[in-house]
Amino acid sequence: MDHLQTPIFTAMKAYHAKKVFPFDVPGHKHGRGLPEFAAYFGNTMLELDVNSMKPLDFLGNPTSVIKESEALLADAFGADRGFLIVGGTSFAVQTMIMATVTTGDKIILPRNVHKSAINALILCGAEPVYMAPEIDNEMGVSHNITLESLKRAYEDHPESKAVFIINPTYYGAACDLKTITDYCHEKGMMVLVDEAHGSHFHFHEKFPMSGMDAGADMSSVSLHKTGGSLTQSSALLVKTDRIDAQYVRKVINTMQTTSPSYLLMASIDVARKMLATEGHKILSHIIEIADYARAEINKIPGCYAIGYEAEEQPGIYKFDPTKLSVNTRNMGLNGMELYDILRDDYNIQMETGDVYNSLAILSVGDDYDSVNTLIDALKSISKRFHSARIDYKKIDLHYPEVVLTPREAFYADKEMVALEDTLGRISGESLMSYPPGIPVVSYGERINESVIEQIKLFKASHGVVSGMEDPEANFIKVIKG
Repeated sequence: MDHLQTPIFTAMKAYHAKKVFPFDVPGHKHGRGLPEFAAYFGNTMLELDVNSMKPLDFLGNPTSVIKESEALLADAFGADRGFLIVGGTSFAVQTMIMATVTTGDKIILPRNVHKSAINALILCGAEPVYMAPEIDNEMGVSHNITLESLKRAYEDHPESKAVFIINPTYYGAACDLKTITDYCHEKGMMVLVDEAHGSHFHFHEKFPMSGMDAGADMSSVSLHKTGGSLTQSSALLVKTDRIDAQYVRKVINTMQTTSPSYLLMASIDVARKMLATEGHKILSHIIEIADYARAEINKIPGCYAIGYEAEEQPGIYKFDPTKLSVNTRNMGLNGMELYDILRDDYNIQMETGDVYNSLAILSVGDDYDSVNTLIDALKSISKRFHSARIDYKKIDLHYPEVVLTPREAFYADKEMVALEDTLGRISGESLMSYPPGIPVVSYGERINESVIEQIKLFKASHGVVSGMEDPEANFIKVIKG
């Protein structure tokens, strides 16, 4: 296919050139009704913030330019079908799960899934079977799962219909996706891949294998995270050997807006063109920058950035070098403190911070100047801070027992209980450190000592805990009785 084509973007430009008089929504009417906003962001953007119409096609039932764009999207990523998603990859994840399992079905997931997967289980009623990811005590994070952990989950629950895989994790750890996919298909299970942080994988051989290249049945890719499109724009990719693409469209249409942003869809169109036609060259440059940055950071006293040397250890079959996590525990700074210092003192915004690490994500928009700014800031911080190594109390990450399905717990009667008194109670909400949005305890799980200690640690290390009704997490909502 001709990937120089951008059907949606081209149609929008043609519409704009006609200077149409709008008597449809949105109500700002090409920005005239929102002059302050238009003056700051530019008239053209507001003039292209338009509603569905015949010349621009309809996302719920595309027949022209959106249909063409989705065909190009599928071809670019090696899929049979592609769907434009304007509700973020969270929505794409929910679609994959809801198109695959329902009430009474079981789905195998790693315990460090994003909250969107848990929310999908609330919506569809399926029962989660969790795999324990490999733990890195030095970094203080979870990496990926192994084939062995999958086999254990399957042997305990051979009736499971699907397996949900993260490719890669937030910190760049990828599993042996091809071997795992082949095993799942051999056992009659469908493979769903959360590639929120792997939209670039398919376009360069030095990255871990993409879901579509591994033969997965569906994958969701955050083009806005690493592919260059606008925030909230995403894509759902499908192989049709085991999946009915028309049914997937129906699932999408039950939840996705009927007023999609053409600015978002056009940005997917243009990002796909860039990746398909120039992706290998651009990503080769980004890999060079990432390797350079990692090497320079590892020369700085008190800093460590994990890299290729971690490959083949449990939970890291392959490593994505664009995930640049900076560990400063030997400097006496935790990750959230580093995150705050970089933002407040050096005007540098990192992706997130945790108990030991602060994460930078490199993508198609980075260059040597940007990473040198970060490197120089870290050198300065290293000279400022010389405290003793941080060693928080080691927490036994004993994952909580699933007592109720997320759907059952979501709709059950609940009460607020002080955090210290929740031991043994069943959680009626989902608590997580955000970003990345991985639950410490989720709906329907029995709260154990590990959960309570993790929540206390997040608070002590100035992390952001979210998802609960009490913003301070002093009280937790649990199931009554």
